Amino acid sequence: MLEIKNLSFDVTDDKGQKQIIQNLNLSVDEGKFVVITGPNGSGKSTLAKLIAGIEKPSGGQIFFDGKDITGCSITDRANLGISFALQQPVRFKGITVLDLLRLAAKKRLTVGEACNYLAEVGLCAKDYVNREVNASLSGGELKRIEIATVLARGTRLSIFDEPEAGIDLWSFQSLIKVFRHMRDTIHGSILIISHQERILDIADEIVVLAEGGIRSRGTKEEIMPELMRSADVARSCSKIEEGGL
Repeated sequence: MLEIKNLSFDVTDDKGQKQIIQNLNLSVDEGKFVVITGPNGSGKSTLAKLIAGIEKPSGGQIFFDGKDITGCSITDRANLGISFALQQPVRFKGITVLDLLRLAAKKRLTVGEACNYLAEVGLCAKDYVNREVNASLSGGELKRIEIATVLARGTRLSIFDEPEAGIDLWSFQSLIKVFRHMRDTIHGSILIISHQERILDIADEIVVLAEGGIRSRGTKEEIMPELMRSADVARSCSKIEEGGL
């Protein structure tokens, strides 16, 4: 389905040129739930934006269903079947949740159809379907509504960039249930950028990035012990620094 070949991404600032992604190769098969993780600055969010078309690579190619989409726009990729959910969902003053779901589905959904999508993400439909997508909604509510729009679109590849960002514990627990449901029912592939253990635990495959490249990849049984060891080392180093040694 998705194949990335020798992908690179450079940025230039007042300190010169910096490589964020370096000759990265990755494939995501049909119907897979893949989580990309790694330390801050490893290139996780940049990779998601490159796949979605928000950023353009400095080198390499991206293929979707065998088609080279490297030069395709965000709209072109969306029409091919790629969805992208931002860390912070956009708020739309004057647009109702029903309007948003209809835009996502590209058809005039009935109220009942829209309510079904909201119910799938754990929202009481009658309380939300006519509400505006604005500041009156919490971060967790917006995240679930955004996931509902992805379900309404029915895309082949759904990308979520750190969906746990900025939400409370109760909302996060609800999100886990939603992703479990998506994993079990969606007919496309899911790609999530996250470092949360509970999201990693429901993945078919985990990809670990470090310094702009893939450090390791495999099943959760193969990768989780490695991540736990790394976390233990990081905690030990933190304690040593606090102790002044």
